[in-house]
Amino acid sequence: MEIKTPTFSRLDQNQFFKTLNKRVNDYFKENNLKKTGNWKLHLKTIIMFTLLFAPFIALLFVTVPVWVYLLASIVIGIGMAGVGMNVMHDGNHGSYSSKTWLNKIMGGSIYILAGNVYNWQVQHNVLHHTYTNIPGHDEDLDAGRVIRFTKAAKWYSFHKFQHYYSIFLYGLLTINWCLTTDFKQMGAYLKRKLSYGNTPNPKTLWTGLVISKLVYFGFWIVLPMLFSPASWWLILIGFFVMHYTAGLILSVVFQLAHIIDDTINPLPNESGEMENTWAIHQLFTTVNFAPKNWIVNYYTGGLNHQIEHHIFPNISHIHYDKIAEIVKQTAIECSLPYFEYKTMRSAVIAHFKHLKDLGQKPQLA
Repeated sequence: MEIKTPTFSRLDQNQFFKTLNKRVNDYFKENNLKKTGNWKLHLKTIIMFTLLFAPFIALLFVTVPVWVYLLASIVIGIGMAGVGMNVMHDGNHGSYSSKTWLNKIMGGSIYILAGNVYNWQVQHNVLHHTYTNIPGHDEDLDAGRVIRFTKAAKWYSFHKFQHYYSIFLYGLLTINWCLTTDFKQMGAYLKRKLSYGNTPNPKTLWTGLVISKLVYFGFWIVLPMLFSPASWWLILIGFFVMHYTAGLILSVVFQLAHIIDDTINPLPNESGEMENTWAIHQLFTTVNFAPKNWIVNYYTGGLNHQIEHHIFPNISHIHYDKIAEIVKQTAIECSLPYFEYKTMRSAVIAHFKHLKDLGQKPQLA
């Protein structure tokens, strides 16, 4: 069954995006700044890769107690999520550098995180960024039957408990990437002939996917089993702990930005048209959180400034805290929403409250 693509309205009476785009461009011109990353991002890249690889290399040669091994695996998972949010993310959006080859290298870091560039760019850049929070089009809303993220999803009785059990499932995100998700996504995307940029060659993509998975498991599992003094069972547990840590961090950050009671899940009309323009649509479907928290801002790669990221995905996250005031002021002037939670804690509470409401109110179906 062919999926009909929604189209966005062109009616913007207040010229929100035109005004905002000019103001943001003026900011970069007046301050003589590039929209891509700079030395701050390059230094952060070194820090995140160090978190990812330093404990891993140490565990290859040093005998440590089980609890130390597991603690090191958690640190590796923190580094894994950090590389994904700060390096891979900017790279695959083309905002890490003005040099295309460097963006490809940094975007390609997804292979050491268990993912695949083609799948990620289609799922994230094309589907999520274009059709944000639209049921049936934004795959971030689809958790199968197990979690009900929208009012449009079918309600099951076990959803009454989803605000309790969902947090445990969130940690399985990246382990699913490396085991099943990439294969399912590639098959589905190629069947729909989706792409981000040049039309892909199916044989090349499938070959690359299989080879990258073999290299991935060879690096993270086979290599430690050959050289590490740790037992095979501890290596496998450490591998799972690493993924669970990264998956939990990434899932929570992703969910706080869109699965909140403030945001909406708009559907196109009978003609397939959305009510708002694309830029205004982003304001109604996206939330910022902890915008003044330096640690959250630094570690999440600016993904707590999700509004700025969705409207300007071609701008590196290191600039989001500066352009946020421009975006917020312009939205207010145009009488448009600008959703934000002052703290991480308040956003987390709001997210799980929203899950509870969706799970305990079948009438919302």
